[in-house]
Amino acid sequence: MARRLTKTSANFDPDRASGWRVVRKVGPYLWPPGSEFRWVRTRVVLALAVLFVAKLIAAGTPILYKWAVDSLAGEGDAAMLVVGAVGLTVAYGLARLMNVGFQQLRDVIFAKVGQRALRQLALETFTHIHRLSMRYHITRKTGGLSRIIERGVKGVEFLLRFLLFSIGPLMLELLMIAVILFFMFDVWYLVVVAGVIVLYTWFTFAVTEWRVKIRKEMNDQDTDANQKAIDSLLNFETVKYFGAEAREARRYDGAMEKYVDAALRTSYSLAFLNFGQSFLITGGLVIVMVMAAVGVQNGALTVGDFVMVNAYMIQITMPLNFLGTVYREIRQALIDMGDMFHLLEQPAEVQDKPGAKPIAVSGGAVTFRKVAFGYDPERPILKDLDLTVEAGQTVAIVGSSGSGKSTIGRLLFRFYDVTGGAILIDGQDIRDVTQDSLHDQIGVVPQDTVLFNDSIFYNIAYGRDHATREEVETAAKAARIHDFVMGLPEGYDTQVGERGLKLSGGEKQRVGIARTLLKDPPILILDEATSALDTETERDIQTELKAMGRGRTVITIAHRLSTIADADRIVVLESGEVVETGTHGALLTRDGRYAQLWQRQAAEEDEAA
Repeated sequence: MARRLTKTSANFDPDRASGWRVVRKVGPYLWPPGSEFRWVRTRVVLALAVLFVAKLIAAGTPILYKWAVDSLAGEGDAAMLVVGAVGLTVAYGLARLMNVGFQQLRDVIFAKVGQRALRQLALETFTHIHRLSMRYHITRKTGGLSRIIERGVKGVEFLLRFLLFSIGPLMLELLMIAVILFFMFDVWYLVVVAGVIVLYTWFTFAVTEWRVKIRKEMNDQDTDANQKAIDSLLNFETVKYFGAEAREARRYDGAMEKYVDAALRTSYSLAFLNFGQSFLITGGLVIVMVMAAVGVQNGALTVGDFVMVNAYMIQITMPLNFLGTVYREIRQALIDMGDMFHLLEQPAEVQDKPGAKPIAVSGGAVTFRKVAFGYDPERPILKDLDLTVEAGQTVAIVGSSGSGKSTIGRLLFRFYDVTGGAILIDGQDIRDVTQDSLHDQIGVVPQDTVLFNDSIFYNIAYGRDHATREEVETAAKAARIHDFVMGLPEGYDTQVGERGLKLSGGEKQRVGIARTLLKDPPILILDEATSALDTETERDIQTELKAMGRGRTVITIAHRLSTIADADRIVVLESGEVVETGTHGALLTRDGRYAQLWQRQAAEEDEAA
């Protein structure tokens, strides 16, 4: 008994899996409006015209074959006998060559259209993914997302090319052959051929639909296996720490086992499809050939007619043999593209207001006014938070885990929108300005600086587009990493590896500081920027961070209280609310929550020492 297939949101959503819906979305890439895209429409029309000529030649080629055979047999029209079998054979060969030539010309003309559509859709998808909210990205599996994009983008060119140049042309060619059979023979030839085509098409589509469901499951298992592999490789060190290589191999092999099971059923169903198609085509061929043989014996048909009928049946067989494959691939492309279009339809949680203007930062004062927020409506993080950071001031935010410290930085950068209250910069609500301009005014040094798998120069220069070599080196000197870089064999061209793993924690952090210095923002967020470093490295980097904060508005989210003792003001958060605020000395004198945290950390450091 066949195993029941599990319905997945990626493959069985009836709205997303709607083929016509996807085709309608692809249409504008094939026939884009606007005068600047006239060349696209011209190429499509030319490709279709060349295709029509190719099909006319293909439909007429077997007639030349018939005339050549009749000429050899001494039958046929006098005109054909004058031309001769050799001339007709040469004409037959030229017709076949022209058919192939026009088909290749069609592909050449259309190739630029397909590649343009692929590039445009890939760019739209890539850009849209970067517009999606932080909430979407932290709940989405990166490996699965990359497969959806890869398969969807590749499906565009395939769908445009095969839908336009396979199914439609096949119908046109079959119609031409049907007309020729009707007028040159009798209606029974047409009935047999039409019956074979109908049965063949029904059988092919029915079995292919069954196979598509298996293929969907196979894709799901492929995505799952790929995700497990990527996840394991990204966490290579963790796997090693816990000696979990065998465990990871079992997880991966389990996913691959399910993939192999679906792949085998795909292979078995293909064998059934191929045999069924051959049975129908062969049966139709035999019936038509017997009818033609009887006609030749009765003198109603010539030997050339017998050969021509055979040629037309073979000519029908060749495209029909690909019908199942083409149909399956088109269905799969529609599903893959449906997943991608669903991704494109995901609304960005944080969007610019219509008519939003760039932010104008004069001093960089930051105000949180009655701010309320929660990642989950049932679990509020910040509750009516009031906090003001004056221009040029350094304010440290401390508190126990889960108090909402890092959330403040994410809200200021507008990764999320507040659910209550407002955040203002120099009196401007950040929801009223463009996100791009807001991001330009804020620099972030996170706890774990993640680098691109590229050179040190590229990672520092990422802070400002088109930065010069001199500007990059100046930022590196300010972050005290220039001498280290120059001591490397390849200098600034040194590759840092995946996520910067070839560098130490302190070196990565200095690259991150240099990158932010190069950006030169008026507002700076230090999100536990040194909590993951050893004490000596932390002291060195703290000096650089203090120098970096001069003349800027700085919000420091701190874990180690010793690093923020000289802040202009310290804010203590508990359960999303401000419970204390003041300078380091004033808060210690008050002997409140901050003093408790300070004494606890001091005791832990003494114990560790």
